[in-house]
Amino acid sequence: MTKGPLAAHWGKWTLGKAHAGTFAFLHAELENAGTATWGGTIFLSYHWLDHRDNPIVWDGDRTPLPVVAPGERIAVEARVRAPIPPGAYRFAPDLVVEHRAWFSELGSGFLSGEVEVLPREGSRRVELPDGVEPAPDWEERVAAAHAEGYGVVAGSIRWQGGLGRPRPKALAAYEPGTGRVAGFSHPLICPSVLGGIELERLPDIAGLPAYTAPAGEPWIYDGRVVLWARPPKRRA
Repeated sequence: MTKGPLAAHWGKWTLGKAHAGTFAFLHAELENAGTATWGGTIFLSYHWLDHRDNPIVWDGDRTPLPVVAPGERIAVEARVRAPIPPGAYRFAPDLVVEHRAWFSELGSGFLSGEVEVLPREGSRRVELPDGVEPAPDWEERVAAAHAEGYGVVAGSIRWQGGLGRPRPKALAAYEPGTGRVAGFSHPLICPSVLGGIELERLPDIAGLPAYTAPAGEPWIYDGRVVLWARPPKRRA
């Protein structure tokens, strides 16, 4: 029995291995159980929930659907961004009428299942010019942030200028801090970047390599991730 113009019956779905912050592939079967044809502004999306079905990530990425007539069944594939941090979640595919409503809110419900999100993996690279050295805990902090799901990890700069070599004003925003800076608006200096991610190079800041934060990849700036920088030697 249909539940109105917009309704879906979910069949079997499977989600590939999910690593925090990265994409996995969803394969799902579903039926148009309503009276309206799908297409246009109707998309396949998803929610990440806790064990009590409370939303952790409600508004997932969108995947366009083909035209689907009432009563028609389809099999679809979609990219799903796994949440941060890794851990045990419930995953629920859903359909959405963009800017209007989720099918689950219109009476269709959703078919959720348990998913173990794994730590993020991959080799990383960082550009450290002469005179720049990681703090003793830099490696540990950066590795932990990458495993948490962030593809790009950047931190602060501690200046070792000494007398007569004051900290450059250009580094004012990069003072070491106590934690992560939400919405950090400055370029990333000497970030650690996982393989497969390319950043836009910007002009150097105080002689240090700077990059634009990625638009489509999870990243983090943390003032506790410290690099020690010495001023370049003056020419005689």
